[in-house]
Amino acid sequence: MVRSFAHWTKTLSFPARISPNKSSKESVINLHPTTSPTVTPTPSSNSIPVLKNNEINTMMSSGPIQEVTPIYSDPESEKAIMSSVVYCIHHKEGCKWSDELRKLKAHLNTCKHDAIPCTSHCGAQIPRVLMEDHLKYTCPQRRARCEFCSKEFTGHTLENHIGSCGYEPMYCENKCGMKIQRRHLSQHKNNECSKRLLACRYCSKEFVADTLAAHHIKCGRVPVACPNRCDSNLLAREDLDLHLKDHCTVSVMSCNFKDAGCRFKGPRYSMEKHLEENCQQHLTLMCSVVTKQQHQISSLKSALSRLSLNYSGTLIWKISDFSSKMGEAKNKDGMELVSPPFYTSQYGYKLQASLFPNGNGAGEDTHISVYIKILPGEYDALLRWPFSHSVSFTLFDQSSCPEKACNIVESFIPDPTWKNFQRPSKEPDSLGFGFPRFVSHEMLKKRHFMKDDTMFIRVKVDPSKIVAV
Repeated sequence: MVRSFAHWTKTLSFPARISPNKSSKESVINLHPTTSPTVTPTPSSNSIPVLKNNEINTMMSSGPIQEVTPIYSDPESEKAIMSSVVYCIHHKEGCKWSDELRKLKAHLNTCKHDAIPCTSHCGAQIPRVLMEDHLKYTCPQRRARCEFCSKEFTGHTLENHIGSCGYEPMYCENKCGMKIQRRHLSQHKNNECSKRLLACRYCSKEFVADTLAAHHIKCGRVPVACPNRCDSNLLAREDLDLHLKDHCTVSVMSCNFKDAGCRFKGPRYSMEKHLEENCQQHLTLMCSVVTKQQHQISSLKSALSRLSLNYSGTLIWKISDFSSKMGEAKNKDGMELVSPPFYTSQYGYKLQASLFPNGNGAGEDTHISVYIKILPGEYDALLRWPFSHSVSFTLFDQSSCPEKACNIVESFIPDPTWKNFQRPSKEPDSLGFGFPRFVSHEMLKKRHFMKDDTMFIRVKVDPSKIVAV
């Protein structure tokens, strides 16, 4: 602000009179109640006292100091003080001016760092050097135009207007990449934005607007017409296959007996008539199919049985529920148990074991009888006859301690003159060859030949004597 001489000199105070003990050329400047720097003249009586710069600056910038009256009671002191060299009070702000104290007032009227009232009357005190920027950018009373709508506002109202100008371009909140004026933003988001959510008018699910067309291509609820042009109304795409398969009246269908050989094809409405008129033909076709299936089943059973056959020459025969079978054998004469067939090798003899729980012949009612019989095999024409391999029967002792087990073993070498070992005919011998008194009923009870009502018998053909081509 511009200071009057009376204003800025209030920061200076002088004594009312000169002490009689001091030289009349000596002057004192009281800068502050707590500080009393003095200016001491040089020995020459004509020398001018000079204040120290830091003292003058402190004097000018420290604010009003207690006023002392009267001032300048001595012309000599006044002249000395006003001739003192000082810096501008805005020295710290960057002003480089320094001169006699008497010239300070004139300098402050032009100092660019001195504060003056805003020329637009906003009430602010602004340094001259900053006045141009203040009037242009920060003064509440400045006049400025909005860069978006070009309307003129004062500085204060412009700041409030900037955040609400309807012409200000803004990026869409849906991140579609478009810049839209604020006044049109709501309409854009609701009606134009490519990233807005839209419900499919067929299935009611929501999709991003720019993907909705792709969804319509595969939407299952899109109505389509029947390709056969039947009387049905538009159908949902996902229901079309079911319609063509079960409901379309003009859809061309094959006869239900097409797998049996019927070659009729026609629209669905004619199918019922076809079935009524061709019942006999369809029955004949089905009988033919059943016959073919029976042959196939038989062939599959044979193949399955071949896959499950034993070709090792050794059979481990597990006989379960032996007690019930023994009781049945005692009530039924000649009850015989037979084992699964097995081969001496892949292309060898086909054999089968049999067992009489209540005995047979010499062992009837007292012993278990076991036999081996030769069955007609697929490769009998390539084998040597009579059958001459040794055969052994082993009843396993199922003791919990294998070292103490005592198995029962019986074996024989076939007599080549015996008819049981000749090449078998299509009907095998009813008995075979073996041991009618293999093990007694009493012996079965003495050891662990029976465990959990189950026994195991091994029938083994000596592989070293296999004769095959």
